Amino acid sequence: MSDAYAFDAARYWADDHPVLELVRARQAAGSAPGARVDGCKLGLAVEGGGMRGVTSAAMLVALDDLGLRGVFDAVYSTSSGSINAAYFMSGGDCWYPLTIYFDDLCTREFVDMRQMFTKRPMLNLDYAFEEVLEAIKPLDFEKILNSPVEFHVTISLVDSLTGIGPHEFESREDLKSALKASCWMPVAVPGTGMFRGERALDGGVLTAHPHLLALEDGCTHVLSLSTKPIKAPPTRLTPGRRFSVAYLERLKKGLGRAYVDSQFGYRTQRKQLQQWMTEPGPGPSVLDLAPLPWMREVGNQTRDRDALTAAARHAHAVMSAAIQGIPVAEIRDGSFRSVPRFVTVRTANGERIG
Repeated sequence: MSDAYAFDAARYWADDHPVLELVRARQAAGSAPGARVDGCKLGLAVEGGGMRGVTSAAMLVALDDLGLRGVFDAVYSTSSGSINAAYFMSGGDCWYPLTIYFDDLCTREFVDMRQMFTKRPMLNLDYAFEEVLEAIKPLDFEKILNSPVEFHVTISLVDSLTGIGPHEFESREDLKSALKASCWMPVAVPGTGMFRGERALDGGVLTAHPHLLALEDGCTHVLSLSTKPIKAPPTRLTPGRRFSVAYLERLKKGLGRAYVDSQFGYRTQRKQLQQWMTEPGPGPSVLDLAPLPWMREVGNQTRDRDALTAAARHAHAVMSAAIQGIPVAEIRDGSFRSVPRFVTVRTANGERIG
């Protein structure tokens, strides 16, 4: 077995991994949600992380390109990954919403680091939700609400110190409220969001990765889309993380400690997940795809279009290679790669018409 974190490993996943085998079998059989005959429950877990969500967005584009939108039974998402998953669930061309990261979010209207030492948000969620999702690149909430595939949005409830993943939404506004709460990144967005009358924060605070929710929900197989590269995690809290812990403790006593416990527990688990990628273990099968060790990590508040484009290309190639059985060596030497696609659109009153 190759080192899960090695720069030059021969492989990072087994071509016959149980998750890949199930995905391919369902596609070949034309299996549809609500009419499965294989006895399995396949979950799609979509991580976010602010602007780092461009990575999972591009992986979803690859799944769409390969005609795999219909193979999943449930979708589990957190932070900006929830927005990515919502567009994936709503149908349409996934390349179009991916451009949100390049066109609409990498601007000072959304990311403004000058607000770091003020009480104003560094990430403007009002702009993202009220302008981008509503008018610039409208999200079809009704299609999500009517989908036969369950859509779980991971949220951290502040006062009860509980991570939840609701999927039965009462209305368009209820779903929108869940998405916004899941994206309420501590520090970058002051205070807390609200979900059904309770103070709420980014789902990643108390549920380190949405695949954990998928396993709790009984999935036998999970395709996990991670936005941080496969590499050995730090063994200590960085200064930025320590600041976040102190901030969370001020919001609610015990919240910072719960965040630390969640993050360090997941770091240990992710190393095991990477080992199971090449030698699947017993029990539920999880395929945790992520940028490879030599690929540059995108910051959660970056506005660098070149970095965002490169991250999207890499992520799309990783997903495409895994599904199609392409050797990692071909990604590394550039003989297998993803290239951007241009799409022309016309809009009227903010709605796409062509």
